[in-house]
Amino acid sequence: MASAKTIKIEQIGSPIRRHHSQRETLIGLKLNKIGRVTELPDTPAVRGMITKVHHLVRIVGEK
Repeated sequence: MASAKTIKIEQIGSPIRRHHSQRETLIGLKLNKIGRVTELPDTPAVRGMITKVHHLVRIVGEK
């Protein structure tokens, strides 16, 4: 059985002075502090969330 693809992202920017929906998107990505890293399934929904806050996060790795 093949394992599901995952994507690892790190928060590099602060949501201060950003629209509240961007803050909520970071929380949805399990990020809420600069330097925090999370691993999530590589789905279109997650990719869309990353695109919305691309200036606050960076992709660390993909599996």
